Amino acid sequence: MATDELQNLQDNIQCLKEQLAGKRNTLITIAPEEKVRIKQQIEDLRRLIRYFEREKWDLVASESQEASFDCRGEKSAKKVSNPSIPSNVGKSTVNFVGREDELTLIHQQLQTEQGVIVCAVEGLGGIGKTALALEYAKRYQQEYAGQYWLSLRLSGLAEEIVKLAAPYLSLPEILKKESLEKQVNWYWQNWLPQQGKLLLILDDVPNIDRIPDRMLPKDSRIKILVTTRERCLSTEFESIALDVLPLDKCVELLTKIVGTAKVEQEKALVEQICHEILGRLTLAVELVGEYLAKNRHLKFSHLRDKLNLAHTALTKERNHKDYGHLGVAAAIKISWDDLSFAGQKVAMLLSLFAPVAIAWTLLEYTAKSTEITESELEEARGQLDNSHLMQPVDEDYSFYRIHPLVREFFQQQLQAIPQINSLYRCAFVETLLTIAKTIPQTPTREIIAAVTPAIPHLQLVSQTMLDDIPNPEDNLILVFLGLALFYKGQGEYNLAAVTLTKCCEEIQSRLGENHPIVADILNNLAVLYEFQGRYAEAEPLYKRSVSLIKQLLGENHPIVATSLNNLALLYQCQGRYTEAESLYKHSLSLIEQLLGKNNLYFANILNNLAELYLSQGRYIEAEPLCKRCLSLIEQLLGENHPHFATILNNLAELYRFQGRYAEAEPLSKRCLSLKEQLLGENHPDVAASLNNLAGLYKYQGRYIEAEPLYKRSLSLREQLLGENHPDVAASLNNLAGLYKYQGRYAEAEPLYVRAIAIYQERLGENHPDTQIVRQNFMILSNKAAAFL
Repeated sequence: MATDELQNLQDNIQCLKEQLAGKRNTLITIAPEEKVRIKQQIEDLRRLIRYFEREKWDLVASESQEASFDCRGEKSAKKVSNPSIPSNVGKSTVNFVGREDELTLIHQQLQTEQGVIVCAVEGLGGIGKTALALEYAKRYQQEYAGQYWLSLRLSGLAEEIVKLAAPYLSLPEILKKESLEKQVNWYWQNWLPQQGKLLLILDDVPNIDRIPDRMLPKDSRIKILVTTRERCLSTEFESIALDVLPLDKCVELLTKIVGTAKVEQEKALVEQICHEILGRLTLAVELVGEYLAKNRHLKFSHLRDKLNLAHTALTKERNHKDYGHLGVAAAIKISWDDLSFAGQKVAMLLSLFAPVAIAWTLLEYTAKSTEITESELEEARGQLDNSHLMQPVDEDYSFYRIHPLVREFFQQQLQAIPQINSLYRCAFVETLLTIAKTIPQTPTREIIAAVTPAIPHLQLVSQTMLDDIPNPEDNLILVFLGLALFYKGQGEYNLAAVTLTKCCEEIQSRLGENHPIVADILNNLAVLYEFQGRYAEAEPLYKRSVSLIKQLLGENHPIVATSLNNLALLYQCQGRYTEAESLYKHSLSLIEQLLGKNNLYFANILNNLAELYLSQGRYIEAEPLCKRCLSLIEQLLGENHPHFATILNNLAELYRFQGRYAEAEPLSKRCLSLKEQLLGENHPDVAASLNNLAGLYKYQGRYIEAEPLYKRSLSLREQLLGENHPDVAASLNNLAGLYKYQGRYAEAEPLYVRAIAIYQERLGENHPDTQIVRQNFMILSNKAAAFL
């Protein structure tokens, strides 16, 4: 059964029924004059529910009619449905030995309990917790519909769940204003497939605060495996205390790596090294084995001498560390000493990255700003991989992970060389700043996919490396703004708002409360709220931003004018046209006084004022402003510029509203041609131009020419922005409108319904766009009823 589609239908029905119940309760308390409006909304909801119910049962019926027997006449095996989110657990180590009892115990306990914690006795690191979790996922892969890996070293469970699920599950708009806890609960409820269990591995949890009970899933089909160094992390789940490897398993592990003959020749010494020097820690034994495999001429007696020297040096440096930890450090040190200088440089650079899978291309990009050459990178890649100091995560060797203790060792080496430390930290931060700058206001799915590997590292910069950001007055905001735009581009407005709020706090702390960048952040947060239709929350932020700019720069400053322009845009969205017009005119006057009339500030505000007049039907006043703006943009930027194409489109729209189609068409076509030429055929702005040209044809009754343009616009937006983006809803509404004009009611109805569902999820029930499409749907329903 198409379970994803069925689940979506059921979710829509449940959401609509909850809204319906709320509306019915409202009828009891509201004034009589309001009841007509609420009753109309109730009728709309009932229509949508009936529509989704029909869709659901049609789907169920079609599935039930499918053959339940295969071509041999035998009953087909029932397939376990896959979850909406693809599994992301990496490869397990090829050197895994022992721990059979622990693997069996984990699986047994997960059958009766929801969660199991794998912890280390005495808080030891390098004991093999992560390797055990990966091996469990590999051994029991067939028993789970999906397996997920989350590292909680840097952030909490709630944030990581939202980041993992958001690209695949569209959070209802009403929940985007709620707490992370409520959002996470919704994701848990909508994550599960129709059948089967999910395995969630929470790796390297530093403390209980990272996995609060209220954030954990309630459904027992989601099994949770936690790894931690903390012995008593939580009483909610059963704990399995992982001890050091039995001595015979240490020998078995070394035998697996270096061969039986080499181990048997000096077996007594092998056992002594494993027990006394390496502390029978899995990571230490594995690193030593890989070291010997690479240095085949070395005997275990030589290895013992090297380890003892390393152990002695480390004891002097870190005499408060426990013995087992030093065993790991000694094993790392002999591999470190065996690296070339190139290998050591790359290892130190790697230590700056977040403790997640690291994209090698990101390392290569960072290395360009250091003294590390391409040949040194390749040399180091082979050495680090062969020494097992880093391990590939995927089959393509595109991503690598580093054990937290190895990363810690590398960091200590880097900190011991202040000059290199400073150079590498600067290169790392500048790389992430460059990536943050590439994230546009409306990132496409391609852009989101391209920058996703860098996001954990950008997040690390925002948390622990703000002091390393050069020119903080210019660049501090870029780290947070890049993260916020990344989240906003996926509809995760709450995470975007949290990021911008933290940015404001950091800037106030570092640069002072009365700083121009604070006003900039307030403005960005207001823009985010305005996009969501949260106008009441956006307005005070805009006003506070304007007030701060005036206080810092004086009443007569270009930034004051642009801030007033932004507030005017908000008023225009709210239909507060008189207030918007006053602010636009004040902004124009201020720019003219300070900079004259030949600048982009003046042109942009002029364009906004023209659009205000257009929305009011004041065409005679709008036209000269639009033409003047077009002339100014041509003068300042030239004809071959996206901004010029945008103003061409605005003038074409003005003519369309006036019925001056012959004048509008060449402008609209020229706009489309320019954007395809300047931005490429696969760009959101091209989709918008296609939509506008299609609208022009529709209003002329040229339906045959309009339809392929609308369809191409819709396809582009789905491809570039995702199927649940508000712009996709706009295209659906417009294509449905075309079908409605043609009397193709059956084709229009599902498009309207889908558009309403997207707008309700993304922008909320009370957003103007949602209300407009709902009205269009009701008009269609009435016409269809009359037709019947």
